[in-house]
Amino acid sequence: MSEVQHSAAEPVRIGIVSISDRASSGVYEDKGLPALRDWLQRALHNPIEFVPRLIPDEPAVIRATLMALVDVEHCALVLTTGGTGPALRDVTPEATLAVGHREMPGFGEQMRQISLRFVPTAILSRQVAVIREQCLIINLPGQPRAIQETLEGLRGSDGSPSVPGIFAAVPYCIDLIGGPYLETRDEVCQAFRPKTAQRPTRQA
Repeated sequence: MSEVQHSAAEPVRIGIVSISDRASSGVYEDKGLPALRDWLQRALHNPIEFVPRLIPDEPAVIRATLMALVDVEHCALVLTTGGTGPALRDVTPEATLAVGHREMPGFGEQMRQISLRFVPTAILSRQVAVIREQCLIINLPGQPRAIQETLEGLRGSDGSPSVPGIFAAVPYCIDLIGGPYLETRDEVCQAFRPKTAQRPTRQA
């Protein structure tokens, strides 16, 4: 089922994908989809129609899911969580690269920089981002806290931003590939655009 949040901003269709053998088979409750949904609803003024998917760590299933979210569901943004480590069943990056038309390596680089502030094993993460048609697809970490940190960035003790999160660059990237104009809530994540690409702010 889709969920919509109300505002005067342009609507956006977002695919959210949790990739886990155990969660998809019911061994434990999935926490990835709720974490993605919650953060996006807090971060965006735009009315969001979510297209959620909970799938196993199977390369063919991941590829088919991502292609359907872009080619059939016409999502402007797809966020995945899970399956990005070095374990044998972690195949999300390979499946994502297989369906992408262009790689966007800066997203993965910044996510690892953020995570390295907390654990040295962040260098084992293999998140990637690609563009397929007019959609940006980004792999995120598997833990809800890490999802928030990489999307939102880090803040100092006074609450001011100290390390930019990756989502600050997402709206302008989507502008450049012909997608909807995403408007972020500054208290969660402030999008960066060149002045020539900015529109007058609309209030929710």
